[in-house]
Amino acid sequence: MIKRIEAMIEKSVRALREVIYGMTVYDWVHELEKARNEQERLFTLIIFGDLLGVPILPPYHMLRLVPYLVPSFESWRRSMLRERDFTDLIDQEIG
Repeated sequence: MIKRIEAMIEKSVRALREVIYGMTVYDWVHELEKARNEQERLFTLIIFGDLLGVPILPPYHMLRLVPYLVPSFESWRRSMLRERDFTDLIDQEIG
């Protein structure tokens, strides 16, 4: 019986913690993740731009970073070649 009460209290505390997180910093975290992804996409475009037809000649020190970018290359290529709509460029909440 006591373990059940402790479990209910733990669930309630966890739910309260998630609600407070959602009310305070969730939007910041979401925006920071989106900005990080955009910067990573741009960085990879500079490195692998010639594969998409962008005439950028990477310097030697950029080529040394290629082994670190290879694991994320396929997802980057898909995201760069994905057809985008005008509504994808607007990041506003409707409400």
